[in-house]
Amino acid sequence: MKALLHRHRTLCERAVDPLEIAAGLEAHGVTDRTAARFRHRDVFSLAEELYARVPRDGDPRPTRRPLPAPRIRAGWVLLTLLPGALGAATVAGLRLTHGNPRLLVALGGLLAAALATRAALHHGPLAGPAPARAWPTAGGTYVWTLWLLGYALAGDGLLRAVVAGGPDGPPTGTPDGPWPTATAPVLALLLACAPAAWCAHLLTAGARRRLVGSRGLEDFTAAAKPLLLGAFALFLGALAALLALCSTALHEPAAWPQALTLGALLLLARLLTAHRHRRAPALVLGAATAAEAVALALPLAGRLPGCAFLASPVEALVSAGGEAAVPALACGTAALSLLLHAARTLTRASAHAPTGASE
Repeated sequence: MKALLHRHRTLCERAVDPLEIAAGLEAHGVTDRTAARFRHRDVFSLAEELYARVPRDGDPRPTRRPLPAPRIRAGWVLLTLLPGALGAATVAGLRLTHGNPRLLVALGGLLAAALATRAALHHGPLAGPAPARAWPTAGGTYVWTLWLLGYALAGDGLLRAVVAGGPDGPPTGTPDGPWPTATAPVLALLLACAPAAWCAHLLTAGARRRLVGSRGLEDFTAAAKPLLLGAFALFLGALAALLALCSTALHEPAAWPQALTLGALLLLARLLTAHRHRRAPALVLGAATAAEAVALALPLAGRLPGCAFLASPVEALVSAGGEAAVPALACGTAALSLLLHAARTLTRASAHAPTGASE
């Protein structure tokens, strides 16, 4: 016990509650089985003894109480509504303008929506801790996210034109142009920033309540998994409703497979980032981006003399499932891998305690 206390003395001295020690021990690989070697039934009980052994100048030992629930602030609530509002205003402007003003509206709207989305991700339950914002891959993650949203807007139309031998001109911003764009799924994804923030808030608040009521790491994991899956399913339901609404209002296809898989991927990536697991989202988002980029590049490379075989895999995939098969397959595979990763990491006590090691 003395050796364990010496090894984790800094953690024990800085902790203001035994729960913080339990989360820190778990992050360092201490399990309930390890605690049994110290004659404790679980890590929580071991953490309580370590907390009691650290001298604290006669301060009374605090009673176990729920961790502070994240507050609902008007600032982050309004920020999560801003991307959808700007996206809707941009779509309305595109429907009312023509020629050069239409191009200016499109560029200004895209820039405003991107900045608003970035601001929404830096505040509230979708915001990562301070170290995550300085993480070297953060810039890459934003680039991958913008690419995926851009592909959702114009990627299917571009792929269709490339496979058919084009494109013969720039995009016109209309669904029936030579390079069709899909505004309904992108608008739905921008509007989904608000339900994503609320789902993240519900996940954090529920996990902290279950953390204080658990008497072992396995108990907390068993309680946290339904909570994570419930928040994930709630977001997908909200996104599906927004897709139906935008499709009806704009008289465009909803692009269900592409939008739902992309929405699931972006939500899981943000949840992991917000809970100090940053490496996996960056790698998986980059892999999905690379898959879509390769799908566009191979048909173009196949036009070179003697390289027609390069276009065959993409042409076969498009022939079997349409242009939607490319983003659905790329984002769906990436989302599934992040869901499995989140089920292992976001159901640990260290992911929801005020302190804890990062990935």
